Amino acid sequence: MTVVERDLLIVGAGPVGLYAAYYAGFRRLSTVVVDSLPEIGGQVSAMYPEKPIYDVAGFPVITGRQLVVALAEQAARFDPAYRLGERADQLVREEDGTIEVHTDAGTRIRVRAVVISGGIGSFSPRPLPAGDEWVGRGVSFFVPSLHDHADQDVVVVGGGDSACDWALSLEPIARSVTLVHRRSAFRAHEHTVDLLRRSSVSVVTDAEVSAIFGRDEVERVEITRSGGEVSSQPAQAVIAALGFTANLGPIREWGLDIVGNRFLAVDTTMATNIPGVYAAGDITDYRGKVRLISVGFGEAATAVNNAAVLINPDDALFPGHSSDSVPVSA
Repeated sequence: MTVVERDLLIVGAGPVGLYAAYYAGFRRLSTVVVDSLPEIGGQVSAMYPEKPIYDVAGFPVITGRQLVVALAEQAARFDPAYRLGERADQLVREEDGTIEVHTDAGTRIRVRAVVISGGIGSFSPRPLPAGDEWVGRGVSFFVPSLHDHADQDVVVVGGGDSACDWALSLEPIARSVTLVHRRSAFRAHEHTVDLLRRSSVSVVTDAEVSAIFGRDEVERVEITRSGGEVSSQPAQAVIAALGFTANLGPIREWGLDIVGNRFLAVDTTMATNIPGVYAAGDITDYRGKVRLISVGFGEAATAVNNAAVLINPDDALFPGHSSDSVPVSA
């Protein structure tokens, strides 16, 4: 059994967790980051590495992969430890305030505070009814590499931001892109839908992909409209961007206040109901919560600064400005 001792544990190595690792180093806290995925970046790396992101301050546009690389580089100056491919399973808070977290790999992590930034838990893609047997043979749930679809006929299924973003991102690369949505109204941002309608993407609404055909790989799809009209078209790839269901997993057993079966209740300091345990990012819930990466970054700084005072009561809550000092590696 491996024992790791640090000041702070961050659960989740997505963008918010990586920024928390940087900020912990800025506050001169030693940090360990745990994530059940084998690489950093969370769902951004796993599902949206090539997706353009437009709402990160200071970047007119940046891909998910570029954002993760930059955040990791920002945190690296403070040498956070990473335990990747390990799931945080059990949390025990001792009488002296020390918190011990056990992972499914047998690692025991002893810290003074924890920041949970694990997005909204583990994810399972919502299936495409007609595509179950074709997963891995042309049907996928996200796009790890846009260029894998160069010169293909691609069908994207869904009406949310991800579906519309994938369709727009694939437009200049694929031979053709068709977006199929079962409703006439989209859940995606209005500006994105406007761009979609002005693009060369073929938008088919009030319809669904009712069948997929091919030999070893997808070759053709059948599209059925709500009125019963059936059409067929070539397709070598089907992106089922229908969203994901979330599961908090073992965190559910830690005694935290859970809202709506998937979020953690926090106060204005980002503290949960367990002393020493904070949360930041999409996993948090409070009145007026807005689930954006940019909001998560601010929550990470708030959580870490309050954790820093808990760990070292003589420290000030206000960290000072990074431009006023040269941070020393933790």
